[in-house]
Amino acid sequence: MFCLETQGDFACFTRPEMKVERVSYDVITPSAARAIFEAVLWKPAIKWEISKIEVLKPVRWVNIRRNEVGSIISSRNISTAMNGGNASLQILVEDERQQRAGLFLRDVAYRLHAKFTIQDDSKHIHHYPHLQCADSETSENSFTKFAEMFKRRARKGQCFNQPYLGTREFSCSFRFIEQDDLENEMSIYPAISENKELGWMLYDMDFFDLNNPSPRFFNAEMNAGVIDIPEWNSEEVRG
Repeated sequence: MFCLETQGDFACFTRPEMKVERVSYDVITPSAARAIFEAVLWKPAIKWEISKIEVLKPVRWVNIRRNEVGSIISSRNISTAMNGGNASLQILVEDERQQRAGLFLRDVAYRLHAKFTIQDDSKHIHHYPHLQCADSETSENSFTKFAEMFKRRARKGQCFNQPYLGTREFSCSFRFIEQDDLENEMSIYPAISENKELGWMLYDMDFFDLNNPSPRFFNAEMNAGVIDIPEWNSEEVRG
């Protein structure tokens, strides 16, 4: 089990039912937490699974109005350009700018607990099924290798990309917490005492069918600031 403490000035874990304006969940989602661990260490051979989220600061909200681009480059144009055709790959910001309001979180901090499992060619990687390992790495030595690699990178603050809280403009810092220090950290900086039914929350995307990825949800509940995350294949997670 591994633990990262992360915090940032703003966060937005967008509710998928909101089609126009961005409205955040009350707390970080398992998929957003997974992305933070993957920012530190990502390999096709491993799969990160979030087991627990501790909310370290009270939930605070802020309304922000900002400019966004209202379109994306079509996949057809990209395919045409890759095949040597004449297709536009530009977006004129002045023509596509849209102003939208958002209900975001501010001044957030979380303690994230996660583990990883070793994948091999005989297993389906539900997040990245198209990135199978070149060779099976299922031995204890492989697990130790990746565990030490993660610890070394996390202790130094190294990451493949800047971790963020829901959207890339809301970057965050992180700090690795040693297992031997975890109990002391929890006593010095405990989770908030709030209990709350958070309702159905996005767990992660299921990429079993790459042409039609589907979201999966779970009924989240915060008890004394702690959210226990069920296993991916448990009955609590529904598509």
